[in-house]
Amino acid sequence: MKIRAYVASDFEHIQQLNHEEGWTQLVERGELTREAWRQSNVTYVMESDKGEIVAYLRGLTDTAVTLFVCKLLVAPAYQKCGLGEQLLQHIHERYPTTRIELLASQTSHTYYEKLRFRPFYGFRKTIHE
Repeated sequence: MKIRAYVASDFEHIQQLNHEEGWTQLVERGELTREAWRQSNVTYVMESDKGEIVAYLRGLTDTAVTLFVCKLLVAPAYQKCGLGEQLLQHIHERYPTTRIELLASQTSHTYYEKLRFRPFYGFRKTIHE
């Protein structure tokens, strides 16, 4: 497996992973999703030995204090192999003074707790709310 920086030609593969995961909003709002990738300053993919993109991480950082992981996804066939942990470790090594913050779902929180992330309290609001 190889971690490398995202390039624009990876986007269709990322959308395929989103589709397979059932993240339909990202797929249906493809141009907004593409723009999110363009504007993010922490964007990495993981390739299999065959060159297939099997995982990705997209985030934002100020490079000094905070690194926010917006999306982390590993293809189902490659889950439980430590790929997500490798991506998280990779970005933290690139920005070692930052704290990583992320949102977790009810099903993913145990994964992050296993990696020694701790819960914190936060809020969310969209412009339509």
